[in-house]
Amino acid sequence: MKELPSLDGLSHSEKDALIGGLWQELQTLRAEVERLKQKRVKKTSKNSSLPPSQGFKPNQSRVQSTSVKGEETRHHRNGGRTLSQQPDQVVIAQAKSCPHCGVEVDLSMQRLSGIYERIELPRLTPHITRVERYGGTCQCCQKAYEAPVPVGLEPGSPFGTSVASLVTYLRYSHAISYQRLSHLMGDLYGLKLSEGAIANLLQRVQGQLETPIAKIVERLRSARLVGRDETGARVNGKNQWEWVFQNDQVCLHGIRPTRGKTVIDTVMAGHQPQIWVSDLFSAQAAHPAQDWQVCLAHQLRDCQYAIDAGDDLFAPRMKRLLLKAIALQRRRQILATSTVEQYCARLRGSLRELLNLQPKSVEGQRLLKRYQKIRAHLLLFLTDEAIPPTNNASEQALRWSVIFRKVTNGFRSDWGAELFAQVRSLVNTAKRQGISAFDAISRALTSHQFDWLLG
Repeated sequence: MKELPSLDGLSHSEKDALIGGLWQELQTLRAEVERLKQKRVKKTSKNSSLPPSQGFKPNQSRVQSTSVKGEETRHHRNGGRTLSQQPDQVVIAQAKSCPHCGVEVDLSMQRLSGIYERIELPRLTPHITRVERYGGTCQCCQKAYEAPVPVGLEPGSPFGTSVASLVTYLRYSHAISYQRLSHLMGDLYGLKLSEGAIANLLQRVQGQLETPIAKIVERLRSARLVGRDETGARVNGKNQWEWVFQNDQVCLHGIRPTRGKTVIDTVMAGHQPQIWVSDLFSAQAAHPAQDWQVCLAHQLRDCQYAIDAGDDLFAPRMKRLLLKAIALQRRRQILATSTVEQYCARLRGSLRELLNLQPKSVEGQRLLKRYQKIRAHLLLFLTDEAIPPTNNASEQALRWSVIFRKVTNGFRSDWGAELFAQVRSLVNTAKRQGISAFDAISRALTSHQFDWLLG
């Protein structure tokens, strides 16, 4: 119908038919508008799990700065390096005479006008120990013998644990290739280390890390709370998955060819933690824990996607509720217990009201149906301040793994993938204990004491 007919000549039944036809056409057009709205919505890092590297990056605004001698510098309150507590050398500069008139000045009348440090690196050279081992034949029993050597100087690889610690750290904490590692060791230390020697060195490290990793697994299997996530890995030209199991004390990485629940069963070995923190992936829904906290960071992005798709009833309110709950969890240590209980009761009541809404958009209905199924797992963290509302700690543990995969394009051997998972487990566990990555690797390779892994 391109033109509206004259209504004066129409009977009541014809008008009713016209109104009915226009109504049907209106509903069809509304459905088409909703379809086009959802089709136009693009998934970004703000409304989905798409990484920021794959999203559109707008131009950033110019940072306000001041120019000092042609260079732009930012001002920071109380900025500057912290002075060393134990400097190797202290130079005291006091004037003997006035620089203006030359008159001798009293040292006791001078006051400290400035203090700063100058830092230099010593020349790096390898410490080489040559072992000359003697032996012979016993004149009594006529049997050959060799002199014993000190512990740590046994025959084998010429490269000691300090070299192994440094190579492992540079390779798996900075993604330096074998070729660049070989050049770096030669340029900085004057140490000839071929790519084949590096591979042999790292294979030896893999065997040495088995004991500390077993300690991490042992502790994980007695944990009360476990968070879990996974990301893609590339091994021998094939796609696999890097899994992470972590809490605030330990972190375990593992690279496996499957993303199924069998990996969880193998790692946990029958252990049933009280709390499981993860996203909504199907393998997570079959978790072995007594209770489950759904990652709200994922849900906030899904709510934003529903908002972008046109839902103005359910998703905006649900997003505000989740943000308020997360804010409460962050502030609960400074709030009175009674205040926290009131807020929690109010949030649970608001959740019940929201789940009774009837959104008209497809995305809003999809979210509502999901949350009605998992309503008991949305605000579980409000019952215990030790439960995190998000699984961000697991995602942060995997962040370097994603960067390493992009830089190196994956692993060319199974043992290389296994060693990477071992090192990341060791480093991320040490980080939770306040120990640096290099220190953790050095301790694991030079000491048989792993008390720091057991808490």
